[in-house]
Amino acid sequence: MTTTATTNTLTDRYVAAVLRHLPGSRRSGSRRSEDQRPEDQRPDIDIERELRASIADAVDDRVEAGADRAEAEFAVLTELGDPARLAAGYADRPLQLIGPALYLDYTRLLTALLVTIVPAVAVAVGLVQGLRGAGALDLIGDTLGAALTTAAHLVCWTTLLFATIERVTGRVTGGAAGRRTPARRWTPDALPEPPTHRARYGELIIYTVAMVLFTTLILLSPVISTETDAHGAPIGVFAPWLWQTGFVYAFIALVTLNLAVAYAKHYARWSVPLAVAGTLVEIACPIALLWLAAGDRVLNPGFTQAAAWPQSATTWINTALIVVPALTIVFAVIDGIARATRR
Repeated sequence: MTTTATTNTLTDRYVAAVLRHLPGSRRSGSRRSEDQRPEDQRPDIDIERELRASIADAVDDRVEAGADRAEAEFAVLTELGDPARLAAGYADRPLQLIGPALYLDYTRLLTALLVTIVPAVAVAVGLVQGLRGAGALDLIGDTLGAALTTAAHLVCWTTLLFATIERVTGRVTGGAAGRRTPARRWTPDALPEPPTHRARYGELIIYTVAMVLFTTLILLSPVISTETDAHGAPIGVFAPWLWQTGFVYAFIALVTLNLAVAYAKHYARWSVPLAVAGTLVEIACPIALLWLAAGDRVLNPGFTQAAAWPQSATTWINTALIVVPALTIVFAVIDGIARATRR
């Protein structure tokens, strides 16, 4: 035989609301089956007794301090808060999407996916569209669209995965509200080794040599070429417009500034202005190159004709000269933000 509890007081109604939100609770008003075992009811009964005792003690304390009993009961239940939230604490059911135990792993994995998969997809789409002969605006639009779509999918599915893990495989330690513990214990062994002075110096030497060779190649390109005209004069691989306007010298100046920024990162004292200025210098060259490639101002048409290059080869090169600077700008901005926000 079953009985139905009457819920007249605020405390009765509050406790009933808490029990109703417990997982698997049988307090929702439906009749229990006759063969239900008494031990199945114990968790709910224990929670009910504990909660009622806690509320009664708090109300008595306020009444002893001179408060009206009805007002004291109302104030105590107000402090306890939403019954659904309290029930989630008893049941160790997280109310946040990604809890603190998994949040760092979530952000690290998501960041790694975004900075590797998104650029790879953007490059692949850009190259395919370039080989198909798409215009500069269509190429840039399709590339950015593919990158944004890929990023949205990565964020969505990674978040769904971690939210599922949070609710299915989480563990708790102590207390009714329950705190979830990390899946693995962090130790100082996970700290990265600081780069040595010799390694930093070697990187600077390699970067300096690469910049010098790159600059030399550009400056000598008008006089050193595999193709010649009818008079035997060399045909430069780069567009004559670059020299006619002096743009090539401005570009080399930007390359030199990039080299100076690389040395400043290693030897100058860090500051926010240095981080911002370094980022602006680092993205200046890619922006200039991207603008040149989008306007078809990089290759010399006379050279491509003399070398009998197919149109697809020219298109492929221009596509690469658009996609690679675009990715360089993205990585430079990310690195600049990290430096500017470093404490």
